[in-house]
Amino acid sequence: MYCTQNCNHQSSCLRIVPVFQGLDHEELATLQSVTNSSCYKKGDYIFREGEHSDSLFVVHEGLIKLSKLNEEGKEQIIRLLFPGDFFGQFALLQNSNHYANAEALEQTTICSIEKAAFLDTLGKNPTMALHFINALNNRLFLADEWMSLLSLMEVEKRLARVILLFFEKVEVRNNEFMLPIPKKDLASLIGTTPETLSRKLLSFAEQEIIAVKQRRVIQVLNLDTLKELAGL
Repeated sequence: MYCTQNCNHQSSCLRIVPVFQGLDHEELATLQSVTNSSCYKKGDYIFREGEHSDSLFVVHEGLIKLSKLNEEGKEQIIRLLFPGDFFGQFALLQNSNHYANAEALEQTTICSIEKAAFLDTLGKNPTMALHFINALNNRLFLADEWMSLLSLMEVEKRLARVILLFFEKVEVRNNEFMLPIPKKDLASLIGTTPETLSRKLLSFAEQEIIAVKQRRVIQVLNLDTLKELAGL
């Protein structure tokens, strides 16, 4: 179900994605002409696993969760997408179906670019094509790093990494931010149980690395120690 807010964000949506920066006026106008803006309410799906894709998607505002269901029907969160992130590229380029579900976690505006025009623009703009290849390579690197994080790193390091991610991506005031997802989803994201997550958060608080406040509010008290725990 679409939300009712104004969705005329094509130009600004394209400009917040690094791969589209540096396009000349004509190239940008071409993409804008085939870019649509859609608004989604919390809980709405942009697409579901197995659906066909003919567009590249960009998060303009809001937050998206990519997830899959395992054989037991349990949800596994693959990653979160913040403003400026693009997604759906693998189904688009491989002419295949989406490998995951994409769900809005809050009111979200998505820009979608039609496949034919996007690939045509890439073909005419070698610099943009190179930027896109680099962006895909970086996405694969981050995916490999995250899989390594889940399989090899201790829960403390995973948790420290994701707290730092949120600290960078969401609104922060006085070193405080609200977790953008419920704690049960956070546990799924870092590959642990809600009970273990609660114990680790308490441990971080006891070490005065963070303070855990009401309504999922986290305050970072010692950023250097948090980065050290994250291995950064």
